[in-house]
Amino acid sequence: MFTPDHFKHLGSRDSIASALKRHKQSGLIRQLARGLYDYPKTDPDLGTLEPSTDDIASALAGRDATRLQPSGAYAANLLGLSTQVPMRVVFLTDGRSRTVQIGKRQITLKNTTPRNMATANKISGLVIQALRHIGKDQVTQEIIEKLKNRLTTEDRKRLMADIRYAPEWIAAIFRTLSQEEVGPIR
Repeated sequence: MFTPDHFKHLGSRDSIASALKRHKQSGLIRQLARGLYDYPKTDPDLGTLEPSTDDIASALAGRDATRLQPSGAYAANLLGLSTQVPMRVVFLTDGRSRTVQIGKRQITLKNTTPRNMATANKISGLVIQALRHIGKDQVTQEIIEKLKNRLTTEDRKRLMADIRYAPEWIAAIFRTLSQEEVGPIR
């Protein structure tokens, strides 16, 4: 995945746009959204493959110089708390809110408060957003056990370091998770 900014050291904005247009017409590259391109990958059985949601988000964050935090059902899926793979993925951002349509997938960037972005790109931010999605009254012992099995010792230390950014009910879960010292080896 790349944006025109990746090539700004090679020439003028117009010459880069012209080169990207030529490569797009030849089929060498594919335009996914305005200012967002990739080299299409093909599988002999499946045909042209779509880029991963994380690759798209990473390219959008780099293009717009913003931070992104997975949120909602996507955060729960990344942690293994849900088997649903959402077609509409939501990321919290410190940039502007907007929706990007790539194929059948919709990626929504939702502007949020600095407090919510304080844990962006950290395991604690992912856990906070996943638990918010699940809801206070829906967090079961099974979900806590899944998190205990998923988190490493370092992850648990990160939760405790970032506990001040979590709502009180999630902070209580962080404390429960940090009491268990056995985690997966990474």
